[in-house]
Amino acid sequence: MTVISEDFDRRTRPYRRELLAHCYRMLGSVHEAEDLVQETLLRAWRAFDRYDPDRASLRTWLHRIATNACLTALRGRARRPLPSDLVAPNPDPDGHLVVGEVPWLQPVPDALLDPATVVVARGSLRLALVAALQLLPARQRAILILRDVLGQSAAEVAETLATTPAAVNSGLQWARARLGAVAVREEQVAEPADPDRRALVDRYVAAFERADVAALTRLLTADAVLEMPPVLNWYAGRERYGRFIARVFAMRGTDWRMLPTAANGQPALAAYVRDGNAYVPHTLQVLTVDRGRISRNVVFQDRAVFAAFGLTPFPATVPVS
Repeated sequence: MTVISEDFDRRTRPYRRELLAHCYRMLGSVHEAEDLVQETLLRAWRAFDRYDPDRASLRTWLHRIATNACLTALRGRARRPLPSDLVAPNPDPDGHLVVGEVPWLQPVPDALLDPATVVVARGSLRLALVAALQLLPARQRAILILRDVLGQSAAEVAETLATTPAAVNSGLQWARARLGAVAVREEQVAEPADPDRRALVDRYVAAFERADVAALTRLLTADAVLEMPPVLNWYAGRERYGRFIARVFAMRGTDWRMLPTAANGQPALAAYVRDGNAYVPHTLQVLTVDRGRISRNVVFQDRAVFAAFGLTPFPATVPVS
């Protein structure tokens, strides 16, 4: 048993971060994806003495187990949307905020993923595309991910899902059609080179920490979107975005620290607000950079997200007198 365990661990270790990305695309939740990776490895370990490398590569076999574990977990479970999937944009940034009591899509820290996965499969990890995947029925979601992201053949996917290649191809057509509008829009995002993107994010951080709304809004595209799960309200347009940020400064003060991080292959910021003698996590903000400006900011205020990104309070250097 020890020999089998050591061999299993050695052979499966290279695929574990890739399995996490796969389960995350299926589920839209980091914590649930981590649980499903553990479930996958447990199922695989129990069946390892029956694994036949002539029938499937180890990578395909593990993804087969992971996919079916995810499909089982998704039965009867509500999909994880973003606010923009549920309601129209709100015209009044000063109006009442409505909290939606649904399980929301979560971002995934780049640090949990294999760097090659982030670079090669960045498009399939983008927050907008993962959100769009959640709109598909679970089996269509699985078909599209297995075929278009992992590059499996129709026959391989058919074996995973206990169906026929023809059914897989039909499901793939439907999934591509339903995802088409979002996929095209995301493919048209013109990200600048990394140094230019970092410089833009640095300017955004500086403007936010100065509570300079005018400077901040100059860094946005005219049609910039701001959404903030679990709040249902979301705003479209540079002017509404800026008005809501001004409202945040009015409510929470102007002493902030913004720490750069990365999520879903996109730049992200951990926003900390001063609370007494400490800075405490306020939000995790995932940015879309397009045409040299910020075109979308999805802002998460969720303790589970803070935990996934390791966001904890830290002391302020200047105590409150």
